[in-house]
Amino acid sequence: MKPLSVRPLTLTLALAVGASGCSLRRMAINTMADALAGGGSNYASDDDPQLVWDAVPFGLKTIEGLLIQAPDNKNLLLAAASGFTEYAYGALQQEADYTEATDLAHATELRARARKLYRRALEYGLRGLEVGRPGFRKALRADPPAAVAKVGKADVPLLYWTANAWGAAISISKDDAELTADQNLAEALMRRALALDEGYERGSIHDFFIAYEGGRASVGGSIKRARQHLERARALSHGARVSPLVTFAEVVSVGTQNRKEFEQFLNEALALDPNKVTEVRLANLLAQRRARWLLGRADELFVE
Repeated sequence: MKPLSVRPLTLTLALAVGASGCSLRRMAINTMADALAGGGSNYASDDDPQLVWDAVPFGLKTIEGLLIQAPDNKNLLLAAASGFTEYAYGALQQEADYTEATDLAHATELRARARKLYRRALEYGLRGLEVGRPGFRKALRADPPAAVAKVGKADVPLLYWTANAWGAAISISKDDAELTADQNLAEALMRRALALDEGYERGSIHDFFIAYEGGRASVGGSIKRARQHLERARALSHGARVSPLVTFAEVVSVGTQNRKEFEQFLNEALALDPNKVTEVRLANLLAQRRARWLLGRADELFVE
């Protein structure tokens, strides 16, 4: 997980406001875009998820404001796609899961907001992939493999976040048949990312396929392939990320009703010290919270 960063905000906006020429303003916007797309280590290493979620909306609206001035800036579009996806999942969708049992109305509202933000993230991601590739969206729908084959390694982050936004929007919109029919498009984007850079974000691309293969085991997916993706995710992260374990336990272990494996993986996830690798501390804390929640629901999830 690599949330957006707004650390250079004050200086950069001052430059933009004070610039007398269009070129200086454009330079300021580009500087801000580079910082937003490449920064975020202070958020990713934070140990207070709520503090991060409280700060993120300001950064997201700043990005959208800058995109009005530079609508084709790929770094800004990437920051928007990733930022809205992360916020929708971490601050909204997960919170809906945790509160549903006690406040269904609030959980429903949170999921509706998450759905809208996933769609917004998806739009920004597709816009980013169209920069330098006019008509990419149309080509993707016509022939997904041919379309993604034209995307190079430099755009792996856009492929990854666009596919994640698409997949998340589909997962939370089961009643939307048109959106559900786009599964193959999200898959095509992520498979291209996997082919280009398997190790991106410590093997995070494999997390997508753990859920994708494991969740579709009866309709074309594969438990065996899901397990292979788990193994690769763990190997590429050198055991530093616990999200693959939590995802596999929730999707595959529950799906196959393997409670022993479910508890084994979640307890292993909880045993990891989140301070061991500070670059992924926030992501691990969020995954560990979900692990505890899942363990608390074990009796509901397994029929014995």
